[in-house]
Amino acid sequence: MSAGSQIQMAPQTTVNTGQPLHNQDSNMSTGSSHSDKEVDALTPEKSAAMRGSNAVPGSALVPPSGATPTIAMPERKRKRKGEEGVGGGGGGGGKQRHNSSDKNIREYFAKHPSSSPVRLAGAKSPSPQGANYPMYPPSPSSLLPSANDFLRSASQQRPHTSVKQIQTELTCERIQELETQASSDLEVRNNRIDDLTRSNEELKHQVQAQSKVIDQHKSHINKCIEVVKKLLNEKSTIEKKEARQRCMQNRLRLGQFVTQRVGATFQENWTDGHAFQELTTRQEDITTEKEEIDRQKKLLLKKRPSNNEGGGGRGKRTSSASAPSTPQPQPLHNGTDAPTFLKPDPLPSMTWQEYYEADEILKLRQSALKKEDADLQLEMEKLERERNLHIRELKRIHNEDQSRFSQHPVLSDRYLLLMLLGKGGFSEVHKAFDLREQRYTACKVHQLNKDWKEDKKANYIKHALREYNIHKALDHPRIVKLYDVFEIDGNSFCTVLEYCNGHDLDFYLKQHKTIPEREARSIVMQVVSALKYLNEIKPPVIHYDLKPGNILLTEGNVCGEIKITDFGLSKVMDEENYNPDHGMDLTSQGAGTYWYLPPECFVVGKNPPKISSKVDVWSVGVIFYQCLYGKKPFGHNQSQATILEENTILKATEVQFANKPTVSNEAKSFIRACLAYHKEVRIDVFGLAKHEYLQPPCPRRPRPPRP
Repeated sequence: MSAGSQIQMAPQTTVNTGQPLHNQDSNMSTGSSHSDKEVDALTPEKSAAMRGSNAVPGSALVPPSGATPTIAMPERKRKRKGEEGVGGGGGGGGKQRHNSSDKNIREYFAKHPSSSPVRLAGAKSPSPQGANYPMYPPSPSSLLPSANDFLRSASQQRPHTSVKQIQTELTCERIQELETQASSDLEVRNNRIDDLTRSNEELKHQVQAQSKVIDQHKSHINKCIEVVKKLLNEKSTIEKKEARQRCMQNRLRLGQFVTQRVGATFQENWTDGHAFQELTTRQEDITTEKEEIDRQKKLLLKKRPSNNEGGGGRGKRTSSASAPSTPQPQPLHNGTDAPTFLKPDPLPSMTWQEYYEADEILKLRQSALKKEDADLQLEMEKLERERNLHIRELKRIHNEDQSRFSQHPVLSDRYLLLMLLGKGGFSEVHKAFDLREQRYTACKVHQLNKDWKEDKKANYIKHALREYNIHKALDHPRIVKLYDVFEIDGNSFCTVLEYCNGHDLDFYLKQHKTIPEREARSIVMQVVSALKYLNEIKPPVIHYDLKPGNILLTEGNVCGEIKITDFGLSKVMDEENYNPDHGMDLTSQGAGTYWYLPPECFVVGKNPPKISSKVDVWSVGVIFYQCLYGKKPFGHNQSQATILEENTILKATEVQFANKPTVSNEAKSFIRACLAYHKEVRIDVFGLAKHEYLQPPCPRRPRPPRP
């Protein structure tokens, strides 16, 4: 087919020249709807079809013979009236399919060089031959073969209108490259997906394997925990049996509580065991022997020779004594002339040597009895200490048998209770084992009275949680750590504390009365270190209940470390309540242990008294005095009610020191600084920490060598 062959591209319709030809579908109309539409991209198939024709540059593209070209028609924006015919003169039969061989394709594209869009520099024509042709297909109205001449004349008469055209810069090779790259990218992506899928599967297998290992470890740990629980329960059961056996043995040796009837009631009275009875009997025997020795000494004194006998020298015999005495013959009497009264025989006379020997024997016997009596006294004190421990153990065993936690329960799925350590008014302290952290702890179980009203229960819980919130933030080696708190049931909860094996300082003082100054100084140094920490944190804390009962001896003796506990009455010196110049209000007046509180805590008036950290300084002075002298400086043998009634602490203006035991002047000066009556004069915690009595000794400087 030649380049001049025609392709029918539009329906054959007649044109009514009486109507305007430039309708909305005309290719020559300005603002045509086709100018807003994009043309389908040139596909390789179309390009190949066009290359098959022998068209020259500038000529119309004609498809090869036998091929029917397809031109994409743009989609119309909206449907208008009069579409069925061009210019209203169309036939009533509707649209018809065009024959592609009726008209030359060149006639459908009028060249308008002035209307082509400005191309960017360096842009290339999408056609391989560089042919210049529009990208948009013509409208159906421009394809009418009967209106060609009229359209040409009209285009020559009217001014040129600009037609918006969009031109792509992609060539077929570029498109093929893009397709190849897209296919390669797709292949790479698929390979990556496959790799990730395999990696995911491998990771899943690894996770499953690790999960199995973790499950095995968990199972192993659970088995270990079960074994630990079993062993701890067995150990605790054995210890309980041994403790009860010792108590049974000590009941006969040290004593026991015997229930006796007094009127209509029964009372438990203490009865000493055979050890005390033996000591008492031995002491009575010693007393009897002492009395016998005193009687013999009196008799010996009567036999003491006079100074004129034997020349007045001790150990010298008289001349008559040196010669053997011969019995004198008695005078003869008749039987009827016997005397009525007989004169008693005179006491046998003793020489100075004999008297000295007898007197020395009596003195040695008396000295031996005195020494034995002292030994018995020491033995009695030792038995009394054992009796105190025995009484304490008896009470502990009794409370343990009455406790509801005596069967080794596990609280909070973590804490295994082993044995009861002590019992207070509303709480029990149990030795426990933390199964999670594998350590011993002290579980303090707070038991609320069921008969309490709800407001009282809430107040108690609030107080306990306040103590917990203060205590949990403290971290110092001289302060017992608080680990946890949790609820047990509606009327009880538990706080978990650091476990200390030894007794408290109060129990040690009851056992040993006094502590040497060096050991007491070590205890005070550690207490002051803890108080300094409490005043350095923000906000500072006042302990307010510092006493020997709240100082724990970790090793059971005064030569080791101590730890402070029980922050139930602590005061937080925050900015809202504390004024550095005046202190803070004492809201809990009447609480605490009166022997260890300063005078300002007992002041009664309209406004509550002001307190500061100097309350703890006063307590340190009282504790140190009690350790050295074995008694409290104020109100030693008085009860708290008596102290309150007689204003004992308010009258404690000056501290008095006993002569024995001997205490250094530096220790007395330290105690006076702590027990200053007026709080303005009393030293504070930081000054106490810098006191010369607690400072390490200055090393001596080496003497310079002599020249």
